[in-house]
Formats: sequence, structure tokens, C-alpha cells
Amino acid sequence: MGAGHYVKMVHNGIEYGDMQLICEAYNLMKHGLGMSAGEMHEVFAEWNRGELDSYLIEITRDILAKKDDDGAPLVDKILDTAGQKGTGKWTVINSQDLGIPITLMAEAVYARCVSALKDERVFASSRLDGPHPALSEIAADAAKKQAFIADVKSALYASKIVSYAQGYMLMRAAAKEYGWNLNYGGIALMWRGGCIIRSRFLGKIKAAFDKDSALSNLLLDDYFREEIRKAQPGWRNVVAQAALKGIPAPAFSTALAFFDQYRSAVLPANLLQAQRDYFGAHTYERIDKPRGEFFHTNWTGKGGTTASTTYNV
Repeated sequence: MGAGHYVKMVHNGIEYGDMQLICEAYNLMKHGLGMSAGEMHEVFAEWNRGELDSYLIEITRDILAKKDDDGAPLVDKILDTAGQKGTGKWTVINSQDLGIPITLMAEAVYARCVSALKDERVFASSRLDGPHPALSEIAADAAKKQAFIADVKSALYASKIVSYAQGYMLMRAAAKEYGWNLNYGGIALMWRGGCIIRSRFLGKIKAAFDKDSALSNLLLDDYFREEIRKAQPGWRNVVAQAALKGIPAPAFSTALAFFDQYRSAVLPANLLQAQRDYFGAHTYERIDKPRGEFFHTNWTGKGGTTASTTYNV
């Protein structure tokens, strides 16, 4: 695969993520707040006039306004099983080969897989207990309802930033692995010109790489760091409310989890390394020793002290 084909593949992976995020926003408003397609049409129309201005928001606005022959919203009559051509899956598979955590795109791919389990889901819905997926208290208060819709917008925007940050992480790793010289700002400009993920947002990505061509992660750019800071309260509220009410929001949730992992100087992988060393003698590094120096502990006091390998997976 050449660099051009690869960039197109990553575009499609990001597209999967964008679509899933929009669907989760729609689901929170429809089933959480009990909003009609017409009401949501107005919300997406408003969103398309701001920082979320994009082709996918635009067509979602139009879809929600489309009526069937009987005057009912057409979207409500479409079966909730999503198909896929495979490009999202290819992006996720390659990310695993390169060791890059494009968690949001992966969740978007798996969300389509879960949607395809329609018969199983219908059966499970009558057998598995959980909270009723309705934000009744919020929906009943006009001010709270509008505030929550604003929070959903924040969750969508912040998660979108994470998705693109992960996509650029993948392209940077691929360029290093395959010897490519990718113009990251130029890629954003190309995508903005005529692709499905074209949006106002991509102009900010180009500006970030124009300012710093060696930028390691979009989340570290001054503009995007500030946008995430402003969006965080609403983003966290949406993920929390979705979890409490049993409204599935896998892409919103995994985007927030990645953000919290990425900003953590310390993660619990020290325990994981101890576990790997215990059952497989895979060795570990120590914080009080230089990086690249590996150790093995005989955790039980039985058996030998031979380490297997320093290969990490």
C-alpha cells in the first residue's frame, strides 16, 4: 500500500468515528431526552453553523428532516443494523500492527458489529436488566434540557478532536515505519477540500501543523488543548449520564478514557508487568534504574530464576 492509499484508509477510519459520534449524540437526544426528529433537525442545523460545521453534520440535519410517504420521519423506519465495506477494519488492524491506540475508530467499527446482532439484541433486551434509558428529570426542565444538549455538543466536539488526534498518531507511526514523508497540514487541507469528513475543523488542524510541523499529538496544540479544556465539563457529564442511564455511548466513553490515559504520567501498567513476569517471566523495567535494563523476580520462591525474554507485547 502506498502513502496515498494509506492516507485515504485513515480518512475512512476517521469517517467511521465521526459517524458513530454523531449517532451517539442523536441517540442521547432521541432516547435520553425524548426529542423528535424535527427537534433534532433544528439542533444539527444550529451545530452546522458553528465549530462542528461539516458535511456529516449537514447531511444528518437533512436526514432528520426527511419525511416518509405517510409524513413520519423516514429515519425512524430504517432498521438499526449498520453495514461496512472494510476500510475502518483495515485501519484498526494496521493500528494494532504499529502499536497505535486508535481506540475511537476501533470502537466505531465494533459498534457496527454490535448493531448487526439485531436478533440477539432484541432477545437480550427482554432478558437483561438495566436502567431505563431516559433522562426524564433533565428532559422535563427546559433550561436543563438545553444545557444538556450543549453538553452533548461538547462531548461530540471533544471526542472528534481525540479521533483526529489518534488518526494523525497512526499516520505519523506509518510514515516512520514505511519511510514516507507526509505533509500533515496538507493532508488536512486535502480532506477539507472534498472528502466525506470535510469540515471547518480541518482548517484548525492545518494551522496546528503549519505552526509546528513536528507536533507529536494534536491534543498538545495550544488551540486544541484549550478547546478540550472548555469542553471537558460537558463531555464528562454526558459520559456519566449515559453510564448511569444505560444509554450506550461507546465512542464518547472511549475518547474520554483515552484522553485521561494520555494525560496520566503514571498508569497501572506496573502491576500488569508484574503479572506478566509472575506467570511468564517476561521481565520488567524499574523506575530506579535506566530504561532498557530488564529484571525478573522469582515471585513465589519456587522454581528457577530464568527470564523468558524482554520482548514486550
